[in-house]
Amino acid sequence: MKTFVLALGAISALAVAQANAQTVVNDTDGNGVYSMEELVVAYPDLTVEAFTAADTNADGAVDAEELAAAIEAGHIPA
Repeated sequence: MKTFVLALGAISALAVAQANAQTVVNDTDGNGVYSMEELVVAYPDLTVEAFTAADTNADGAVDAEELAAAIEAGHIPA
């Protein structure tokens, strides 16, 4: 019985961790930054305006730091 309870607890913890996991964005071209096309796969409701707001250095791409800041600022939904 003790083993069952421990196993059930572990499974529950795993489910909670997955529910709280951040969205994964794939850098499909491997250039180290995210394009609008790459981000819209992970965030289907992403608008051009939100992408532009996230691209704070205006280089036409969003790096990991810009993405984290945009999510925290609410420009991109978490």
